[in-house]
This record gives sequence, C-alpha cells and structure tokens, in this order.
Amino acid sequence: MYDVKVYVTYKDSVLDPQGEVVKGAVHRLGYGEIDDVRIGKYFEIKVKGSERPIEMVIEEICDKLLANVNMETYRYEIEEEA
Repeated sequence: MYDVKVYVTYKDSVLDPQGEVVKGAVHRLGYGEIDDVRIGKYFEIKVKGSERPIEMVIEEICDKLLANVNMETYRYEIEEEA
C-alpha cells in the first residue's frame, strides 16, 4: 500500500484570483513583506500495489482528473506504508 500526496497549483503564467484576494487581505492586516500568494489543491490518495508502476497510475489520474494541464501543474510524493 502506498500513500500519495498530490499538490496542484496554477502555472506561473496564469493569474490566481483567489491568491490575489488573500494577498490583499494579508497586506491590509499589515504584512506588507508578503510578495505573492498562490492557492492550490491538495489530495491524499491510498494506492494498492499493481502491475503498473505507481507513478504511471498517479500521472494518469492527475492528467485526466485532478489537474487542468492547460492551466495547472502538479507534483506528488509517494510513500510506502510500513
């Protein structure tokens, strides 16, 4: 069994409107040193072992479902359960 953590965020070239709203709020609270805020999505997935490499399975899921590959990028971490 594997624990997979997937992080999905907008590509740097894409405006993040939610991040801009949070950045404005942070500045209004007096934290002017904050330069940028980006909002993303986080997924925890448990995967049983299979004949296919786990990386292939996770990348297919990310490309087809979790991320809009035109606007977002993703990364993942795979940990094998003890």
